Amino acid sequence: MENWVFPPKFDPNYLPDAASPYWYPVRETMDPREREKAVITRLREVMQYAYAKSPFYKNKWDEAGIHPDRIKSLEDFEEVPVVTKQELRAAQERAAPFGDYLCIPESEVHRIHGTSGTTGRPVIFSIGRDDWDAIGNAHARIMWSFGIRPGDIVFVGALFSLYIGSWGILVGAERLRAKCFPFGAGAAGQTAIAARWLKLVKPKAIYNTPSYAMHLAEVAREEKIDPREFGLKIMMCSGEPGASIPAIRNKLEETYGAKVIDCGTMAEMTPWLSSAGNSATNLGMILWQDIVYHEVCDAKTFKRVPYGSQGTPVYTHLERTSQPMIRLASGDLTMWEEGPSPCGRTYPYLPKGLYGRIDDMFQIRAENVYPSDIESVVAGLPQYGGEHRVIITRSGAMDELFVQIEATPEVYFAGDSAIKVMRDQASTLLQRGIGVRAKVEILAPGTLERAQHKARRVIDDRNLFASHQGKAR
Repeated sequence: MENWVFPPKFDPNYLPDAASPYWYPVRETMDPREREKAVITRLREVMQYAYAKSPFYKNKWDEAGIHPDRIKSLEDFEEVPVVTKQELRAAQERAAPFGDYLCIPESEVHRIHGTSGTTGRPVIFSIGRDDWDAIGNAHARIMWSFGIRPGDIVFVGALFSLYIGSWGILVGAERLRAKCFPFGAGAAGQTAIAARWLKLVKPKAIYNTPSYAMHLAEVAREEKIDPREFGLKIMMCSGEPGASIPAIRNKLEETYGAKVIDCGTMAEMTPWLSSAGNSATNLGMILWQDIVYHEVCDAKTFKRVPYGSQGTPVYTHLERTSQPMIRLASGDLTMWEEGPSPCGRTYPYLPKGLYGRIDDMFQIRAENVYPSDIESVVAGLPQYGGEHRVIITRSGAMDELFVQIEATPEVYFAGDSAIKVMRDQASTLLQRGIGVRAKVEILAPGTLERAQHKARRVIDDRNLFASHQGKAR
């Protein structure tokens, strides 16, 4: 296996032949059973390293009766207790600012990122210089599989702030020797400027969230620019479900004429591109098991579920030395298959990507409903105007689902009969798709606020239903 050492060391000048689909052909196409043997050894090495360097891991594993030296199989590794985000926050309160799971001296911290802290104490991500180089190498390797090559222009249309997604794409593009355009997002009027720059520069690839991509297309049209004039070939999407939802993916590909690639795990797991589609996949993401070890587990026992089953991803770094995550529970939902994937890589893959979060699920009349299921139905409507909201409400003793959907101008301004047709169609498809009757309101185009980054489309407010009951057209 190429460059298979821990701590990792990479040749910063290495590039594959431009015609090769693979960065490391052996590692990416080898017999998965042979790779698993190497991964078991690496898992033991990473645990031994963390046990010696981190009071957090030593105390956690001692309490559970786990010692790294006894990890001889993937089944042994399943006995290692998972780490939760709550534990990370508690560790940073106990040993501020970086937590007692930091495994390098504080003087060696090179980058600081983190969560915003708007809903509680922020979690700080501290990354050593060697780790930042390893992240760049891993992301370059994965972006190579997208079809990005040295000299291509990569436009980063996402926030440059604590949010690590933009920076991860940037460092990967820099390592790949691409032309980097860190444009950003979020400022007033910036999206219109982005549309003009994209038409002028015509980058090969863009990185954004699916919601921002839809917003960008709307703004471009307001500026009298067809999004296909950008000349994009590759659209990398992360930060929210969408790029593996067929209705949304198809709409984006039709709008931009670009290959849409779903990617991303968690900010704590950077290199977060370790789960990503590529130029040969139609939907979903493959799992780069020699960069981050991915398990799909039962949400209660955290034991791996069989291929073909649904569970929650659990992640372990194989190349991080600063704040290594070892069995970090994600809280996301997915289903995995064994592989190989259509690109020839022998990794497992997620055919539907990450399609929801356990804590995003809500119940309506005893039915489990995920926002991504609603989005899949709504975005597939031919009359869909680009945005929607989901309101969970209460009428008397019953929970109700209220869905507001923008129509296209052609439908909305055609009058009540066209609106009724759309509303009836949406109601029927929602009940068929999610198993729950929803009250639907059709809105004028441009009514709902657009996302400058990640969309927030679900409102759980049991007091709103009465005020909306008489408003639906």
